[in-house]
Amino acid sequence: MNQPAKLASIKKPLPDALLQALKVLLEDRCTTSLAVREHHGRDESSYDPMPPDVVVYAQTTDEVAAIARLCHYYQIPMIPYGAGSSLEGHVLALRGGVTIDLSQMNRMVAVHAGDLTTTVQAGVTRKQLNAEIKDTGLFFPIDPGADASIGGMAATRASGTNAVRYGTMRENVLALTVVTADGRIIQTGSRAKKSSAGYDLTRLFVGSEGTLGIITEVTVRLYPLPEAISAAVCSFTSAADAVNTVIQTIQMGVPIARVEFLDENGVRAINAYDKLSLPEKPLLLFEFHGSQHSVQEQAELVQEIAANHGAGGFEWATHPEDRSRLWAARHNAYFALLQLRPGARAISTDCCVPISRLAECILDTQTDCERHDIIYSIIGHVGDGNFHVLMMIDPHDPADVAKAEGINSRMVTRALAMDGTCTGEHGVGMHKMAFLIEEHGQDAIDMMRVLKQAFDPYNIMNPGKIIQWDADMSCPAETQR
Repeated sequence: MNQPAKLASIKKPLPDALLQALKVLLEDRCTTSLAVREHHGRDESSYDPMPPDVVVYAQTTDEVAAIARLCHYYQIPMIPYGAGSSLEGHVLALRGGVTIDLSQMNRMVAVHAGDLTTTVQAGVTRKQLNAEIKDTGLFFPIDPGADASIGGMAATRASGTNAVRYGTMRENVLALTVVTADGRIIQTGSRAKKSSAGYDLTRLFVGSEGTLGIITEVTVRLYPLPEAISAAVCSFTSAADAVNTVIQTIQMGVPIARVEFLDENGVRAINAYDKLSLPEKPLLLFEFHGSQHSVQEQAELVQEIAANHGAGGFEWATHPEDRSRLWAARHNAYFALLQLRPGARAISTDCCVPISRLAECILDTQTDCERHDIIYSIIGHVGDGNFHVLMMIDPHDPADVAKAEGINSRMVTRALAMDGTCTGEHGVGMHKMAFLIEEHGQDAIDMMRVLKQAFDPYNIMNPGKIIQWDADMSCPAETQR
């Protein structure tokens, strides 16, 4: 995949004075090593690396603010970096500049178990967070699969497998500490359960992908660990039967915690990768949370619905180790699919539609993939209408890339026609920019641009993501990837 051709003409060289100031500020936590820069110039997308000029490791909000003031003075781009697990080119340094790695900001600031909240530095990962609070009887449910940082999850408005019951980061972030483009430190929100005090800046920064400010601390909701957890898998003769089972389950108000769909290609891949023996048919993976009685009641009702749609029987996983193995296999699906075409790269894309249109959207997308003879899998958090298409491509074959991008474009157009969205949880980054006008309309995009210019008049906060800034910044989704 090639870097967009016009970027070289607008990339500013890094001033020696800025580099020296960063070295004085951070000492050995400032590096221009090519290996480190290339590592920070890629994510899990299929783009070629676009490295920054320098990588810095911040440990406090004050350090981030000092870095931002320097970059603002010299008008040099800043790219916040968490775990590098994003999928749409979010952390690529299109215009060079300074990547601010927040992974060393990994301290638990405060745990308020009585209020079911905790405040963490942005570099704390979701697994670390749950390990730190395991003795409180609480947990943080947002699970995008990767061990992403909480700051990155807030910045991309992440969700994942538990969203059908617990919501997304939008519903679970209460307050933020944010460093602005000119180095000010602001607090948004509080630990109060609700507020009507002024503009909701917290929701504005959640999902802003580092284009409006750098999130350094996050206050999130916690939830009591359920008394009982049970998981089950069931297979179907068709994807339509599997998805219609989910639709009916949601429409009947069954409070399932998780429900994941894997098509037969996905099941075949995880069987080989994780040494499982699941039937290689469309599959649903359920999880139920609650009291012993409510879990049993939910499971029996869902089992009846599934049977009415031709399910091939439930297989239960009540022991924690069995559940963990199933969910680990689901989260490994991306890596399992890569084994189906050694040497390939994956284009992973998503959309989200109203639950009543989900089966139609998935089946039409599946037909499109089959028609174009591409190695693919459709996997979804189908309980909230969100699904992913993973396509294995040769990144050096323009025809292969064009085929996959065509499938992606038609999938998004299909979702928007169903009153859905171009991305349910991946975010926009570089890859989805071209679809925003189609989804929101030019007037809404112009309003987003006004906000961007007000928060970041020099366009130094993760430039080239979400919205096009000006005429000479061509949208990467419209250029050769």
